[in-house]
Amino acid sequence: MRVVVVGGGGREHAIVRALLRSPQRPEVLCAPGNPGILQDAGVLDVGAGDVEALAGAAVAAGAELVVAGPEAPLVEGLADACAAAGVACFGPSAAAARLEGSKAHSKEVMLAAGVPTAAHAVVTDVEAGMAAIAGYPAVIKADGLAAGKGVVIAAEEAEARAALEAMLVERRFGAHPVVVEEFLDGDELSVLALCDGERALPLAPARDFKRIGDGDTGPNTGGMGAYSPVAEVDNAFLERVRAEVHQPVLDELARRGAPFHGVLYAGLMLTADGPKVLEYNVRFGDPETQAVLPRLRSDLLDLMLRATAPGGLAGAALEWDPRAAVTVVLASRGYPMSSSSGDEITGLDRVPAGIEVTHAGTAERDGAIVTAGGRVLNVTAFGDDVAAARAAAYAAADMIAFDGRQLRRDIAA
Repeated sequence: MRVVVVGGGGREHAIVRALLRSPQRPEVLCAPGNPGILQDAGVLDVGAGDVEALAGAAVAAGAELVVAGPEAPLVEGLADACAAAGVACFGPSAAAARLEGSKAHSKEVMLAAGVPTAAHAVVTDVEAGMAAIAGYPAVIKADGLAAGKGVVIAAEEAEARAALEAMLVERRFGAHPVVVEEFLDGDELSVLALCDGERALPLAPARDFKRIGDGDTGPNTGGMGAYSPVAEVDNAFLERVRAEVHQPVLDELARRGAPFHGVLYAGLMLTADGPKVLEYNVRFGDPETQAVLPRLRSDLLDLMLRATAPGGLAGAALEWDPRAAVTVVLASRGYPMSSSSGDEITGLDRVPAGIEVTHAGTAERDGAIVTAGGRVLNVTAFGDDVAAARAAAYAAADMIAFDGRQLRRDIAA
């Protein structure tokens, strides 16, 4: 069987490796891939943003399944283009992908489905946004896609006004409204679930670290590290999340004629009143995927194929490696406000066997691997517990060097 994975980051590298562990021994291609992925799989010279070209390339390659990595092609209709071309796609239709493509729409769906979430207002001008803030800190979100950087937690009035002006006047994330939310206090949790349009099958929980600096300081990023499992989340709690967070949204989307197939990612805050949804994503999380999928012992390819058919996950169960996994992200100079490219990466050959290094923002130049983006590499290690996995991940991360390298030192601490 031939499978095409769409994307070229660390998440896609982790998906490629998980698919290659399938006993079905698939041939895996990645579009457009990166130098690290090229060491494991073939690549197609097709950008992840051209959905029609991606569907055509999958047909030309004889692929039986397309797996969507990033959110943008899903929002643009990758699954619909694949369906029109006669190729199965693991990912939601454009109509279902609006759950991530528009935060205002996502809130409306949550309210209709009865999903617990923060109180909010949707605004289109700065003064309306300021008036909607009931107290500080306040959460200000760009409505459209923003690569994980469109959320500001404003501690005071000046910061809130600056965020609203950046989003609504400067249009930093496009011409979209803004969602102003109440701040939720607690511990964050990520629960990704495989969905077949009718039911959700939760994966092992993970916790990620979004801000650039130690102690959750500095601006938000796409994610600087993650770990799985999360000790305080047992099977009973995971079932509660499925029943209160995933299933109601699946039912509501199906009612609207947009059944959800693929990965439904729930970003949660564990508040004193129970879990509440911060956001939904319609694809595998990054970097949570790099910590979760290496622990999966079940056949990911089989699960993905089953999820493309209505009710196909009925009776499915998941098997996990009992060990913990910790992922540390290595980022380039200036990230997340900018990034540095062309800096040679050394030490990859020193990383011991058993450590997974997945490439995110890398390129090949004159036989050397160099930086080519904000988040450059992900280093994932196993351990009998989180502390052991964390120690192994940092030991391996410190074997890798490039000019301007950034990493947090408190992932999973």
